[in-house]
Amino acid sequence: MPALPPITQALLLINVALFAVDVLFGGVLTALFALWPVDSGRFMPWQLLSYGFLHGSIGHLFFNMLGLWMFGAELERIWGGKRYLQFYFACILTAALTQLLVGLIAGGAPTVGASGALFGLLMAFGMMFPNRIIMPLFPPIPMKAKVFVAVFGGLELLFGVTGTQSGVAHFAHLGGMLGGFLMIRYWRGQAPFGRR
Repeated sequence: MPALPPITQALLLINVALFAVDVLFGGVLTALFALWPVDSGRFMPWQLLSYGFLHGSIGHLFFNMLGLWMFGAELERIWGGKRYLQFYFACILTAALTQLLVGLIAGGAPTVGASGALFGLLMAFGMMFPNRIIMPLFPPIPMKAKVFVAVFGGLELLFGVTGTQSGVAHFAHLGGMLGGFLMIRYWRGQAPFGRR
């Protein structure tokens, strides 16, 4: 197994460390750095990025970090650290903006987690390696990366619209996917962006 590239390794360590600190100090980081709805009176601009480094439970942290390792490490090896970080933060930002917009329309609660960035990485992996066979944990059925992305994107849309799995920021996940899709299109000089 190849060594974990440095940015992915740093992101893993930062997320785990901040989770441990937040648990140790009774959620003080979440209170300050979670993404609060705009109309809550607790929203601050830094939360557009800071929420992506906090997690609500050990399971939430584990699955996000597993996805970061599975998809992020290979993308970092291909893109290099600088481009990888640009992509990662763009996905966190678009996920946050999507969640805030949905919160203005339908109300919302504070949001935490790297899931928006993870879904952006998943989208990028599906666009870069559409025919690569992957074996997800759920369901444990081998499928092409492009099928995996389509299934997970469709499920997130379904769950978001129907309100299934309340407490999960489904539209933030979709926002991260949208950010990832647009970033890849921008780098490729494809519509809606001009040739680069």
